Amino acid sequence: MISNQVLQSTIDSLKGITRVDIAIADIDGKILASTFSDEQYTESMVSSFADSQADSQAVGGYQFFKIFDEHQLEYVLIAKGDTDDVYMVGKLAAFQIQTLLVAYKEKFDKDNFIKNLLLDNLLLVDIYNRAKKLHIDIGVKRVVYIIETEKGTNDSGALDALKTLFATKTKDFVTAVDEKNVIVVKEVKPNETAEELYHVGETILDMLETEAMIQARVSFGTVVNEIKDVSKSYKEAKMALEVGKIFYEDRNIIAYNRLGIGRLIYQLPLPLCKMFIKEIFTSISPDEFDEETLTTINKFFENNLNVSETSRQLYIHRNTLVYRLDKLQRSTGLDLRVFDDAITFKIALMVVKYMKYMESIDY
Repeated sequence: MISNQVLQSTIDSLKGITRVDIAIADIDGKILASTFSDEQYTESMVSSFADSQADSQAVGGYQFFKIFDEHQLEYVLIAKGDTDDVYMVGKLAAFQIQTLLVAYKEKFDKDNFIKNLLLDNLLLVDIYNRAKKLHIDIGVKRVVYIIETEKGTNDSGALDALKTLFATKTKDFVTAVDEKNVIVVKEVKPNETAEELYHVGETILDMLETEAMIQARVSFGTVVNEIKDVSKSYKEAKMALEVGKIFYEDRNIIAYNRLGIGRLIYQLPLPLCKMFIKEIFTSISPDEFDEETLTTINKFFENNLNVSETSRQLYIHRNTLVYRLDKLQRSTGLDLRVFDDAITFKIALMVVKYMKYMESIDY
């Protein structure tokens, strides 16, 4: 169904060209849009015409036209005047509204198709048949972006802004399958690089922030070669968004293929994680580390286990850092200056983060 605002805009434009007053009513006679207010017709006249067999009719200085949607009567158009010129304008206006109906229905069908495609609700044969019917290219490379606003709800401003951003890209689709996120299914050109895909995420964030004043996070999956695999890219983007919240809080753009070890940890069962942590931290829990110790650990990892650079960035003497690392080794049995121990410690901290996150969303 076309919105009343679009109907009003359409007939205003038609009047501006033809200088003929036009109104549009539903089949019960209720006026949905009009360019004049001195109506001499009644709802009963409109509903009587709707019930008749005629496609057009002139009554009391007005001409009535039926507008169908696949043989189903949808609207009644009223043109003010009883001349042949008014009749011609009325016929053209009715045709224009009917064309709009077809366009809006196709747009809705495409949106519905994309939603079901993302959610993997379609059989393979249905995907190809419906894509062909809706004139959607099945062989175009595509990637799925998920945009989550800061509020965690599907902000209509974000949806409208993104539709505007991708309005000129006829092979791109903007939709929403839940109340939390906006989804963009984007066509990928043959030579488009990973950096360019990342730049699309930057463009989305920049546009939302500057034009819609919305803070958001963006994740995207891998590029798929066929339309049947779009749901795969969507699932990857969803995972990237969740993994990013756990392990990469400082990033507002997260790519699935850059998740690293975080992706593996995210797929581990919680009982296995708990068992692993108990084996690593036998005498002290990571929750018991003070802020100074955690800052030292994180900075040491950021600097690739370089003692000199870490001490410089922490504004402490090298010997002070060595003392802290020795103290940590005594309490955990792991020496972060040894590569294998450092890997074990890093993974353990990430597992703890994952466990805390999963516990928080359970309640």
